[in-house]
This record gives sequence, structure tokens and C-alpha cells, in this order.
Amino acid sequence: MIIIKSPREIELMRRAGKVAARARALAAEMVAPGVKTAQIDREVKRFIESCGAVPTFLGYGGFPASTCISVNEVVIHGIPGNKVLKDGDIVSIDVGATLGGYVGDCATTVPCGKISEEAAHLIEVTRESFFNCLSVVKEGYRVSDIGKSISEYVEKQGFSVVRDYVGHGIGRSMHEAPEVPNYYTKRHSQRLQSGMTLAIEPMISAGDYKVRVLADKWTVVTADGSLSAHYENTVAITDSEAEILTVSENTNGL
Repeated sequence: MIIIKSPREIELMRRAGKVAARARALAAEMVAPGVKTAQIDREVKRFIESCGAVPTFLGYGGFPASTCISVNEVVIHGIPGNKVLKDGDIVSIDVGATLGGYVGDCATTVPCGKISEEAAHLIEVTRESFFNCLSVVKEGYRVSDIGKSISEYVEKQGFSVVRDYVGHGIGRSMHEAPEVPNYYTKRHSQRLQSGMTLAIEPMISAGDYKVRVLADKWTVVTADGSLSAHYENTVAITDSEAEILTVSENTNGL
């Protein structure tokens, strides 16, 4: 069941989204050669808790960290640990914060040092596919229009849209109805309504769209080993334009 949020609930989601956005920016600023992914995770956890919020991911379904940090061919759900970032890596950071009973969820992919032109283009296209799709994230359009917009934009650039994982509704729970695929499917034909809140998150591969899950049962990688990028914001459907809820000052345009 799709849960329509009241103006008061959307205000609470703005507050949670602000914390998540600031945590995302903090993590992105820490990405540098020689930094361990566990260091970034510790600082994100500390920051979220300092805001009176809870790291949504920590313990969710058994996930062992506060952030998902996914490097190079890792699409999503990378577990922070002793991995040391190196020059040329691309690093996807996914953060969730729960505040006042509501969740903010957002992600971005950033370069570590000097990266290849292909990697830079992949990051740019992934991010722009999100902002490009906002033209159809309005009352009266359908959920399927979002995926159609994202996939058409991405595929024109020669990249692939991951199909095994999708965006989602969000609110008191991190995952609510409806699913929000990043590709067109008639099955997801629900009409967008004012008060709906969605986590829209393009996951894009430089090669084939197929993925596999590693033995830890969390880490998702591209099946062909190609680079992958991820970008996400929590948005609210309004009577006119979509409102991005995971924004804050000093987030460097993330």
C-alpha cells in the first residue's frame, strides 16, 4: 500500500533528509587515497548520532555498518572495512538517517584522486539521469515514467541500467511501496500523487547490466567487472515540481 504523507510528515522527512544529506557530504569529503572505508563509516555514524538521529542502515536486515561504501565494480551494499581507497577509484556512498520516526536516504558516487575519463563520464551520467527524470516526477505521471526517463537517458550514453535493484517508497520505513525501477516496465503503472515520497536511485553500469552478490550476501557487483555508479535522493511529490528532501547547505552540490 502506498502511504500518502501529510504536510507535517513531509516536514519531518525534510529534517531527516537534511541529516542524511549532510552525512553524505561528510563522507564524500573524506574520500581520498589512503583512507580506509571503515574510517568514513565511523565518522558518518558519529555525525548522524550527533544530530540526534539514528543511522538507518546499521542493523537493517543484519547490515553491519552505518553506510554502504561501494568501490569501482561494486554497485551497492558495499560493507565498510579495511579496504584502503586508492587513486583512480570511484566510490559510491549510500547513507540513511532516521529522525523523528522518518527516514532520509541518499547516495552519490565521487572520484578518489584522478580518475579515467570513462569513470568521470559514468559518474556524471548517473547523477544527471536522476535530475533529468524529475521532469516526470509530478502528480499525474506514472512510476513507470521515471524508469523510462532514466533508462533512455543512460542508454543513449552507452551505459546500462542495473535491473535487479530498484528505488522505493520511503517514510517511516526505509522501504515502502511502490518499487521505483530505473527502467521501463508496464507493471509499475501507479499514478504519482501529491504526498507520495520516493527514494529514486539510478544504479548504472559502464558494461552489462547483470550483477551478482558476493559470499557476504550483501555486496552487489557487476557480473562483468565493469565500473558502476549510484546516485540517490529522497523526493516528495507535490502539486507542481518534485521536492528533493535530502538537501542541505554546504553539501557541495551533492
